[in-house]
Amino acid sequence: MFSLSTSFQPQQMVLPLINALHSLKSSATASVQSLHKDFTLENQLYSREPNVNLRDLGLTDINVSQLDELVSRFRQILPELQEPSCVSSPWRTSHTSSHSFFHNKHGFAHRRLGAFGQPIFHRQYHSPMKDICSELHFLPVWIQNRGFKTLRPRARRQESGYNGSAEPETYTPAFMKGLLQREKTPDVQSLDKLIQQKGLPDNQQDAFKTGFVEGFVRSQTFTKRTQDSLRRTRLVLLVLLIVGLYGLSKTPFLSGKGSFSDAVRFRTTSGLDSAVDPIQVKNVTFEHVKGVDEAKNELQDVVDFLKNPQKFTVLGGKLPKGILLVGPPGTGKTLLARAVAGEADVPFYYASGSEFDEMFVGVGASRIRNLFKEAKANAPCVIFIDELDSVGGKRIESPMHPYSRQTINQLLAEMDGFKPNEGVIVIGATNFAEALDNALVRPGRFDMQVTVPHPDVKGRTEILNWYLSKIKVDTELEAEIIARGTVGFSGAELENLVNQAALKAAVDGKEMVTMKDLEFAKDKILMGPERKSVEIDKHNKTITAYHESGHAIVAYYTKDAMPINKATIMPRGPTLGHVSLLPENDRWSETRSQLLAQMDVSMGGRVAEELIFGNEYITTGASSDFDGATKIAKLMVTRFGMSDKLGVMTYGDVTKHSPETQAAIEKEVRILLKDSYDRAKHILKTYSQEHKTLADALLRHETLDAKEIQLVLEGKSLDI
Repeated sequence: MFSLSTSFQPQQMVLPLINALHSLKSSATASVQSLHKDFTLENQLYSREPNVNLRDLGLTDINVSQLDELVSRFRQILPELQEPSCVSSPWRTSHTSSHSFFHNKHGFAHRRLGAFGQPIFHRQYHSPMKDICSELHFLPVWIQNRGFKTLRPRARRQESGYNGSAEPETYTPAFMKGLLQREKTPDVQSLDKLIQQKGLPDNQQDAFKTGFVEGFVRSQTFTKRTQDSLRRTRLVLLVLLIVGLYGLSKTPFLSGKGSFSDAVRFRTTSGLDSAVDPIQVKNVTFEHVKGVDEAKNELQDVVDFLKNPQKFTVLGGKLPKGILLVGPPGTGKTLLARAVAGEADVPFYYASGSEFDEMFVGVGASRIRNLFKEAKANAPCVIFIDELDSVGGKRIESPMHPYSRQTINQLLAEMDGFKPNEGVIVIGATNFAEALDNALVRPGRFDMQVTVPHPDVKGRTEILNWYLSKIKVDTELEAEIIARGTVGFSGAELENLVNQAALKAAVDGKEMVTMKDLEFAKDKILMGPERKSVEIDKHNKTITAYHESGHAIVAYYTKDAMPINKATIMPRGPTLGHVSLLPENDRWSETRSQLLAQMDVSMGGRVAEELIFGNEYITTGASSDFDGATKIAKLMVTRFGMSDKLGVMTYGDVTKHSPETQAAIEKEVRILLKDSYDRAKHILKTYSQEHKTLADALLRHETLDAKEIQLVLEGKSLDI
């Protein structure tokens, strides 16, 4: 910004300024006396000899020739400074700080008059630049002030006769440098002026014009070709980007329809999933569910309500909102839920508890809302939530998971909240009912709890017959015998057993599944596959034969022992042989004599090794037998009250009792085991010949079933 400082005549500044510039050109130092020789006596009182250089003036990049040119240009613009401005400027200066730009930058004040009219300077250091600027402030030249320009009102501009542009001139710190180094050639505005400037002859002007036009056309063609190529490249890249994004969205990593790995499901959905599609279950009914008659009877009431709700509501009653199926894995909980939907012929919504567990906050609660929203719109219907414990576990306060309770809270609100939930039956299945939150299993949510246990002998027989009816089997096959030997098997394990038997028959090239195939599959599931590649020498094989025949002899001649099912010396899994016992029926409770008989059978193997090979050649093969016998003896003493000395008192944790009590318990267990060992030794001594005959038969045939063992012990030949 520029303003006129005082009313001094411009002529007073001409000679000092020229002399100062000439002084900078020669030595960059000059005396202030020559700069102010035309000043008044008042101004001369404050003259001094500064050390003036190009750096202080900001002209370090200007050489000597440019400095001469600067002096000449100041001579040219001097008349313009001398002419008074007759037209008022449309701009006005607004000061925001001090009067001078250098005052704000260098931190010194301009001189001011003292008490007696003498000028006073306030400065902190001696600077030639400061002195010159202070003197220039009192000279009639345009200097830069700190401030900004604002346009005068339009009416004031019209009064002053200003019609020019409102845009201010641009002054930069490099103004002087640009003034010296700018291009002096005139701007070319047309081709004729360019020819005239070049001074071409007349005979060459046409050729110049023709060449100029050809070059211009070629440049335009090249520019257009380049633009077309860039446009095609952008189009190809855009298409590739769209195709890549579409393909990436279809991958299991981002689509949410697959699994990122077998262990981790990574879904990037926002939680507001689309509508859940129900399943119309028509091919599964209660006829397909075997071995769980009690559970079917409990769920039959739910089916009747879904088919005819007026039958229950006319009396004012209402059906439970939720049914919790509790039981071990593989017992048919999911099959029961599908059968309920199939019997009632209503929509069936299936969801796993892990589907509501996501890495994003609020996704699980949102999916619960969507599931129940769709179910209410299609009522009556059945919602089945498998593995309920993963979403309905006990709520805990954890600073690591502050939002972990949102999903179960939403489930609780949907099952029994302010909004009615009529016509929607929620069936949950879990293997750990004790892990569920108490608010979830209270009346009003999961009102009914149906236990789905392992099937009994009758149930296992029904399940085996159901799966055997789907394959080709021998007419002499007895499913009941297999059912008796599969105590503790679930429905899924029985299905696997039948499938393994069918595969074994197919490998052997048989036309149908026989009893031996089922026995083979059962042993494979219980004890592992056969280890035919194991080479066992004759001595160890003989020890194994006498060991297993000892178990069989004690079991065969003990009154309350389980019947023998099979004896074999074929290695399976970690064992070199085994004898399987087959109970006639499921034992819901066992007598003292039955427990003692089990202990006696367990002792038969070690007793046989001692009697046949001597006490010095007994082996480690009886370790698992001793584990079973010791466990039974401890239960008899501490849990079942079958000790005469300790009475009917139970002992939960033996280590918490006194040393005397622990010693008494150990003594009673030791007595039971010693008596069992003696009884087994007495039986094997009595039937030593039968023992040797059975061992020889095992060495010849490796595997003997119950009928074959009976023939051997009766002295009959085997037709094998």
